[in-house]
Amino acid sequence: MSTRTGRGPHPRDEALFGEKWLSVLREATADLSWLRTRGYAEPSSVKLVGDRYRLAARQRIAVARCACSDDALASRRQRRLPLDRLEGLDLFVDGFNVLTTVEAALAGGVLLRGRDGCVRDMASMHGNYRVLGTTREALELIRRRLRSAGPKREIWYLDKPVSNSGRLRELIEEAARADSASKTSVRLVKDPDPVLEHTPAGGVVATADSGILDGCGRWVSLAEEVLAESLPKARIVDLS
Repeated sequence: MSTRTGRGPHPRDEALFGEKWLSVLREATADLSWLRTRGYAEPSSVKLVGDRYRLAARQRIAVARCACSDDALASRRQRRLPLDRLEGLDLFVDGFNVLTTVEAALAGGVLLRGRDGCVRDMASMHGNYRVLGTTREALELIRRRLRSAGPKREIWYLDKPVSNSGRLRELIEEAARADSASKTSVRLVKDPDPVLEHTPAGGVVATADSGILDGCGRWVSLAEEVLAESLPKARIVDLS
């Protein structure tokens, strides 16, 4: 995967995700979901579908992020909570996953609505994270939405090996201190995924990461809720 340095639109996004491609991308998502439902190998399935529809690499990434098996779809739907059901519960936040989606929306980047209804961004983050001018704004929008939801506690998890994770922890804690009602802690861990997949009973996970969604208990689509409240004109390519 490429190193992530920005969350804005890719130069080719207008062409790759324009109106003429939407029906093709939705068919490709349906086909890949069919293959996943039947247990076909992932790399070969993505290649098969991508070759069939002559998709560019970026389109193949989008389809792979939006497709899911029938079992995964049913399970995710059953365990999903609306944000207004968070009051009094502990919320475990997949920090980079939630934040970078809101940052991408602020920067005008393409977002995806997958088969499971989740909104995800397009960019890959592998080892590097850069604090942007929109980072504080994104954190404030997240804080605003959580303020009305009223979780008992927020425990944010960040990937410790990712550059600037320590700086981001400081910004999250700074935003939380400005909110007197917030009970927020930030934890740097080697890999948040297995931690979030095994959160304590009674807790709720905030993420749109497919791997975590298939392993955790109850979850909320926090970034999507933030966009609905504060950024309703964000560009979302609906492949659901």
